[in-house]
Amino acid sequence: MTTIDFWYSIGSTYSYLTVMRLPQVAAAEGLTFNWRPFNVRHVMVSQNNIPFRDKPQKTAYMWRDIARRAERYGLSPVLPAPYPLAGLVTANEVAVLGMQEGWGIDYTRATYRRWFELGEPAGEEPNLSESLREIGQDPNRVIERAGSEEIVHALASSTADAMTLGIFGSPTFAVGHELFWGDDRLDDAIAWARRGP
Repeated sequence: MTTIDFWYSIGSTYSYLTVMRLPQVAAAEGLTFNWRPFNVRHVMVSQNNIPFRDKPQKTAYMWRDIARRAERYGLSPVLPAPYPLAGLVTANEVAVLGMQEGWGIDYTRATYRRWFELGEPAGEEPNLSESLREIGQDPNRVIERAGSEEIVHALASSTADAMTLGIFGSPTFAVGHELFWGDDRLDDAIAWARRGP
């Protein structure tokens, strides 16, 4: 069965919808998703693509759209959530470390839940430490390790890989070199993966 790469950046609002339901979707569909955190802010700045800055009508639509979709998925966010995130880079460095050590998905879901449902910005305190404690990780160890040169480089490398693939936003699903951008394209990505080579 084809693996679908799930490229996401903690800091992306629409990624909340995917993050909170993807494990259930994977189980129901019998598919494997490879979670790939990257720095979407770097991508957007480099492409001069800042979608919501100084756009109040578009921002209002985004929150309403997320609320509608969340209700369909049985999610209960408190909107608007704090946005944008000052701690985006830190949050994603922790996610990269977590993927290396095997707890990255649990961390990502915990930090998004605290961000969208408790109003605690991801990548900042108390979200950062409490999300790590919730999944059984030592915040002091993780935060120190996540700021290491190795992990900083790993996030930069992942971001460069995303850009090489042509990814410009989060969430994006990749089936080989075929890209599907947005939570609402998950079903399309699954259908494409089922087609086979």
